[in-house]
Amino acid sequence: MVPLALVVLVAVALAAGCGSEGSTPGQPRYDLTVTYWPTGRSGQPQIATLTCDPDGGSHPNFSAACDALLQHEDALEPVAGNVACTQIYGGDQVAMLSGGGVNASFSRENGCQIARWDKLAPLLELPG
Repeated sequence: MVPLALVVLVAVALAAGCGSEGSTPGQPRYDLTVTYWPTGRSGQPQIATLTCDPDGGSHPNFSAACDALLQHEDALEPVAGNVACTQIYGGDQVAMLSGGGVNASFSRENGCQIARWDKLAPLLELPG
């Protein structure tokens, strides 16, 4: 029979060692600057910071933003050039994510871009 103290010690050590793939212990998985132009690039941008895993920053809803990002990391990739996209205009909104190896631009200029935007809307749309 294994002593209870040993079981607790092993459980604590395992929990402390658990981290997300791609993150270094003590470093967030994502450390981003979010720049959002609600009326297009000619308008005034809104800027926030966001860290995920652990979640934090100046983003007004960093928890929902990180949830969206971690569930839809594929949306960080640009749309492939050979993909046919519906020509539906979704609005003037533009956003950029930068930092920690991420440099992604977002718009609502066609169906493919709108789909990417919708996946990350809690992250991209900053209240004015």
